[in-house]
Amino acid sequence: MLLEFKMKNFKSFKEEVDFKMIPARIKDLEYSLITKNIKGNKVKALSCAAIYGPNSSGKTNLIGGMEVLRSIILSGNIMNKENITTPNTAVNNLELIPNIKNSEKEPVSFYIKFISQDLIIEYKIAIELGKFLEPNYDRKIVEETLYINKKLVYERTNQLKIGKIEEIKNFLIENFSNDTAEIIAKTNLDTKELFLNGIFKTLYSKKIYDIIYEWFKEKFRIIYHADKMYITPIVASNNEGKKYYIDSILNSALKDFGLTSENIAYPINRDKEQTEPLSMVKIDDGTVVLPAEVFESFGTIRFLNIFPLIVMAIKTGATLAIDELGASIHPMAIMNILNIFHNDEINKKGAQLIFNTHNPIFLNNSLLRRDEIKFVERDENGSIHYSLSDFKTNGEKGVRNSEDYMKNYFINKYGAIKNIDFSDILKNMEGNDK
Repeated sequence: MLLEFKMKNFKSFKEEVDFKMIPARIKDLEYSLITKNIKGNKVKALSCAAIYGPNSSGKTNLIGGMEVLRSIILSGNIMNKENITTPNTAVNNLELIPNIKNSEKEPVSFYIKFISQDLIIEYKIAIELGKFLEPNYDRKIVEETLYINKKLVYERTNQLKIGKIEEIKNFLIENFSNDTAEIIAKTNLDTKELFLNGIFKTLYSKKIYDIIYEWFKEKFRIIYHADKMYITPIVASNNEGKKYYIDSILNSALKDFGLTSENIAYPINRDKEQTEPLSMVKIDDGTVVLPAEVFESFGTIRFLNIFPLIVMAIKTGATLAIDELGASIHPMAIMNILNIFHNDEINKKGAQLIFNTHNPIFLNNSLLRRDEIKFVERDENGSIHYSLSDFKTNGEKGVRNSEDYMKNYFINKYGAIKNIDFSDILKNMEGNDK
């Protein structure tokens, strides 16, 4: 589960942003917290986070930064990527990352803290990418650190420092030799390759590398521009010989949501890379099959692509970050999803949901804790981030859990809102045309 994510000099975030899934010291919805026992100590995390802010404030960039770090970890280097299917162009072209207003060649940095297989893992990387849009800049890794259970494993800057290896002795490779590994490691650093994916994996601990890699691959799912995302189901082997695959769980949820057709089915055609959903429509003479895109509402299409991700997260205990989760989906459906993530009888494996939204209906003390309500806004230096729990409980700006969050948001008590008035533009439209 995710505990904390930081980044600096990333797109609209010039200064460091610290996104925490660690609970604040408040007593809101205490039943909704996820608790893990790590070496006899209880570690708690938030199960949800809703990110609010005006357009172009940086909400999408926050989730986009998570995807960029994920891509770097999975690829093992800081080169531009090819053949990665994501609308997040910063994943493919790292020269688009540095803050456009930064006149100095300041490194881009990422930090993440998470729990996997009873280990508290902290990883940081800082990369020199030059200024914004310098594709030919000789980029390099200037810092890379790894902590396991608060103990330094390695620190890489212009030199390499190995921590207390005995802290990870149960995870070391067979016939491990500290002296040999350290000599080889210090003389074979590549400024464009992650120490984690190369030398550390080979000479120190493939087990720890696998734990980290698998968490990023399977347990940290980022959906950037959810409206452009399509899910193709995995067809089980017992469907051999059948023409269509019907997911009973998905269809049950769709019928609660408001499905127009009888069922949503997928053609069993293994030659196709993308399997399009089909609407099975009952008529007098039987059932006809139509493309769901032309028969169902846009909201239904969005939901049938989102819901399998929710199921996956609950089943596996994944952290799911979705850009614009609520677009075209009724807020009652999103409310129910939030309640599912807060329900420890359903969310038994500690899944987490992070999403950005413009819908103020979720600003409700019975739905979200104050530390689960996040804000992003822009000032003269770029995007900044804070939580509702960062406000004190007393004074003019104080926030108590008994307040009407939505009302206070619209009267600009919390910031992260922008007054917009197009009336003068439209009034002067005729004169401008002349």
